[in-house]
Amino acid sequence: MGGSKTNGAERESAPKRVLPPAEHPDRYALSNELHARPFEELSAPIDVALYAMVTGEGTAGDDRAHLAQLCDRFGINPPAEGANFFKADFGAFRLRWERHSEFTSYTVFRPREKQEPFSSPAGETLPADWFAGLPGELLVATQLTLLHRDDPEPDQAMLERLFVPGSLVMSSLSNGSATVVTDLRIHPDGHNRILLKDKTMHSRKAGRMVQRLLEIATYRNLALMALPLARKTSPKIAGIDSALADLTSRMAQAGRAESEDDDGDLLEQLTRQSAEIERLASSTAYRFSAALAYYALVEARLSELRESQIEGYQTIGEFLDRRLGPAMRTCRSVSERLADLSRRATRAANLLRTRVDFALERQNQNLLHSMDRRAKLQLRLQQTVEGLSIAAISYYLVGLINYGAKALEKADALPIDSVYVTGLSIPIIVLLLWTGLKRARKIIEGRERDS
Repeated sequence: MGGSKTNGAERESAPKRVLPPAEHPDRYALSNELHARPFEELSAPIDVALYAMVTGEGTAGDDRAHLAQLCDRFGINPPAEGANFFKADFGAFRLRWERHSEFTSYTVFRPREKQEPFSSPAGETLPADWFAGLPGELLVATQLTLLHRDDPEPDQAMLERLFVPGSLVMSSLSNGSATVVTDLRIHPDGHNRILLKDKTMHSRKAGRMVQRLLEIATYRNLALMALPLARKTSPKIAGIDSALADLTSRMAQAGRAESEDDDGDLLEQLTRQSAEIERLASSTAYRFSAALAYYALVEARLSELRESQIEGYQTIGEFLDRRLGPAMRTCRSVSERLADLSRRATRAANLLRTRVDFALERQNQNLLHSMDRRAKLQLRLQQTVEGLSIAAISYYLVGLINYGAKALEKADALPIDSVYVTGLSIPIIVLLLWTGLKRARKIIEGRERDS
């Protein structure tokens, strides 16, 4: 009985798999994607350093190979082939690696020693030779210090020593659970600085807060990568806009006789301008669309911080709205101007092609009229030639009959005078020739219609 009850309990506690037999091949992969990059659990005090390297698309293998070298050095299992996320404890530090579409981030976590914040970046715990060989180009280097709730509050003298006073940004986060201070500047050590003071955060919330602040620091720079391109492209757009307006103005002069002769040149110039517009659009589309996507991520992370203002200081959201917002509007404006130029050039080209086609149609119509007149003249000439041909052939045939009649008359074989025979043959021969030519023409025309 006891054994039976135990087996029954085991069967009742075992999970029952009641599912349809056929599963989508990506079912588990899609579910695991939601948990692919978990937040860290962080306990203050801790120093964090993030390095974002722009590597471009299609270079994930180089990043993983470089990370595998570090893992081999410390005897740690490297990331799996095709992995885009990896984290491990290397003893003196912990490392979090994330591969994105065009950049790779390395986040280093190190327990904080009792020293002034930012006196030594957490990244210095990485092997110098390995750190110097990171693939790609450095875009973001950020130091973040998470202070313990029992640490003294940073005073004004300390803040002015650690940050640029004129750019100081401070706010309270998530209903007062933490305070953040930054100036969003690159300091002499090459890093941005973020000071985060824990108030009431538990380890998971601290990890989420740190991750959001680091993502804001990363995505804002990635979004701003489009601004130099927008500034470089704007003068080119202005030049194309002016040229397109000039071409459109010349197209409008359709009443001038010389404008018709100039249509081919106008169409060639318009085609060149359209090609230049498409070249600019294709070379900037990725950067501008990526900038807007990164800006949307920055706005999402800012809303997740749930900032509240501290008297006398700007919040991070206010600061970025005044600086990053106009930059993104500039990029959007340049992108929209390019799209508008493309539409205008297409409309102008269609109008000009219509005008050219109409002119060709008119020329073809005139040519057809000319060919029709020539055909009529040719027909008249042909009829004239046919008349002359009948006269010439009749002359020769009548001559032959005359010779035959004279020969018969001389041989006394012709009962009438040869002159009468010759005269009577003339209308008969002409009628027969005319009838024969007319019938031959009908036969030829019928064959042409059938073919």
